[in-house]
Amino acid sequence: MPHFFINSKNIKDNRISINDSENYRHIARSLRARCGEKLLLIDEKQTQYETIISEITSKEIICDIQTNYRSKRDLEFDLYLAQSPLRSDAQLTVMEKATELGIRAVFPVATDNCALKINKREKWQKVMVEASKQCERAIIPTCHDLTTLEEVLTKDFDRIILFAERSTDQTLKQYLKNNPIIKGEKILVIIGPEGGFSDREFEYFKGKNIPHITLGNLILKADTAVITALGDIIYEYQG
Repeated sequence: MPHFFINSKNIKDNRISINDSENYRHIARSLRARCGEKLLLIDEKQTQYETIISEITSKEIICDIQTNYRSKRDLEFDLYLAQSPLRSDAQLTVMEKATELGIRAVFPVATDNCALKINKREKWQKVMVEASKQCERAIIPTCHDLTTLEEVLTKDFDRIILFAERSTDQTLKQYLKNNPIIKGEKILVIIGPEGGFSDREFEYFKGKNIPHITLGNLILKADTAVITALGDIIYEYQG
């Protein structure tokens, strides 16, 4: 069932009016939706609505609400990613998969060995919006402007984890055994560029007492490492 984001102000008398140009074009023109077809809509309060299209005009789509409920498409904790942007489609894959895995926000960071130091926030954010629709996310994650590690680490997180397999043999399971999970934590995951972090950056992390975690004996491409690291954390926290 197609999934779209709406605003609760457009709900009245058990009906939803879709009149913003982007959603209207997508539903009426790209999907060529017809009266009687079903749409899944979600508002800013994370309320999900199962609806049926009752009317389509030249500027508006009217949907009758069949049922509504609180969306469950979210993690039980806040997961954030600080990641060194990759070239070409690899970065688009990172944004898409991070969104599917429930990330709350992504901080693209310009590291010493960063492959891409151009701010493409608008393009990356668009990918995250589309991925949110496809996987029925309750909240659209935020892509921040290109920044630095130093700036990201001034923000308020309950736990920061650095994945850097060449510098440690400590696994996530071993780390969490000595540092138990706390429900509802704000967790920042840091993953570096394909060339790895520089000696200067490792010294910086050491000074901040940030734990280093390995993803195992295999050497993973940076985009694969993002998916694996986020998946491992979700498994340990919600498995």
